[in-house]
Amino acid sequence: MASLKEILTRRPVAATVRLTIPAGGARPGPPVGPAVGQYKVNLMAFCKDFNARTQKYKPDAPIAATVTVFKDNTFELTVRSPSVTWYLKRAAGIESGSGRAGHVVASTLSLKHIYEIAKVKQSDPYCQYMSLEAISKSIIGTANSMGIKVEKELA
Repeated sequence: MASLKEILTRRPVAATVRLTIPAGGARPGPPVGPAVGQYKVNLMAFCKDFNARTQKYKPDAPIAATVTVFKDNTFELTVRSPSVTWYLKRAAGIESGSGRAGHVVASTLSLKHIYEIAKVKQSDPYCQYMSLEAISKSIIGTANSMGIKVEKELA
């Protein structure tokens, strides 16, 4: 339960905006400008903050960001790493998964690929308390649903 001090120091939230933006590609124009600008957020400050936080990713990586806008026109930015499906498609070298997952195999990956993806996803705010094994199992399930076969080692 929140303490009295936390309750009194909370700022009222005006909106929560969820965006998917290419890494390092936040610009004041569409789609970022209209989505965040309607809440009177300083767009240049937002773009600089987002681009600084995502410079470690490849420029075409789709980054999921959650912007919490407060009533005093300030914002809090939460940045997550690219989606598991994006990593799986890049590792497998395919454009899209199988249309008939379970029947048609789109590609094959090794457990080393899965482990590397899991290590990257472990830095996400939603996965930081999960074990590497649990994240890996989740990634294997996603790969199976995309029609990507996971083997111990590639021959």
